[in-house]
Amino acid sequence: MRNDIYALFIIGVTLLIASCASAVERGSPTSLPIPDSTTSVTIGDLRIGPMDLVQMEVFGVGDLDGTYQVDFDGEINVPLIGNVSAVGYTPGELAAVLEERYGEQFLQDPEVNVSIVESVGRRITLDGAVSNPGLYDIRGSVSLLQAVALGGGPSSNANPRKVVVFRQIEGQRHAAAFDLVSIRKGDADDPEIFGNDIIVVDGSGISEGYQNTLRSIPLIALFLAL
Repeated sequence: MRNDIYALFIIGVTLLIASCASAVERGSPTSLPIPDSTTSVTIGDLRIGPMDLVQMEVFGVGDLDGTYQVDFDGEINVPLIGNVSAVGYTPGELAAVLEERYGEQFLQDPEVNVSIVESVGRRITLDGAVSNPGLYDIRGSVSLLQAVALGGGPSSNANPRKVVVFRQIEGQRHAAAFDLVSIRKGDADDPEIFGNDIIVVDGSGISEGYQNTLRSIPLIALFLAL
């Protein structure tokens, strides 16, 4: 099932990249933007996903405090209330829902705090000239070098001097090219990778659509609008 989903996803991505190849010269950002949905675990506005661990604290009612895992249906089961939908909410939004639910029947002016203890729903896509392309779950802070290593590193026919990251920023697809050789030498920064990023390693065996797009993105620009 996972392979089928990945295959369909890559077909869609390839078509998107091919259609955008003629437009990569627009824009010249000078910083490395964060995607629309920030997925670094240190940032408080993460959206809760299936199988995440969340911690609930109810001020003054320690018996209700606890850590709960979001199930495959996107719900957590908390004391008194029972099942509550959690997926798609930020911790603050879920806390507001819980305050309302507890306030309806059980507590007067409840104060609830929710935090994500562990996020397991972030995925990146590795494609192109990597040993094991596919979808990979990431946790915590992950750099570009670490992300490529998840797929077994560049393959034998790879061009490690051109690795492109595709990212959704302000509702628009952007792309940036990086040189893994320079990063390994310490001559260039190793950028942070976020959930939903698509990483494509250049190489002689990749599709024509990828080749045209990757090789038209200059290394001197960080993120170009497609």
